[in-house]
Amino acid sequence: MVFDDVKAKELLKQAIVELLQEQRDLFYEVLLEAIEEVGLANAIREGKETGFVDEKEILALLDETNGDQV
Repeated sequence: MVFDDVKAKELLKQAIVELLQEQRDLFYEVLLEAIEEVGLANAIREGKETGFVDEKEILALLDETNGDQV
């Protein structure tokens, strides 16, 4: 039996389709977690490139935000 790239590609496509059909919830969770990880990595990278903010400034902003919701 010869296993070439075309057959491998077709088998991979079939496996992905079956995963989407049979394990939709699992696939959704894995994809969502991957997207969250990318977002976290981007936030960390951005945080390293910007200056630090004093904790008191952050807490003051949070207090203002919480006051608007009361």
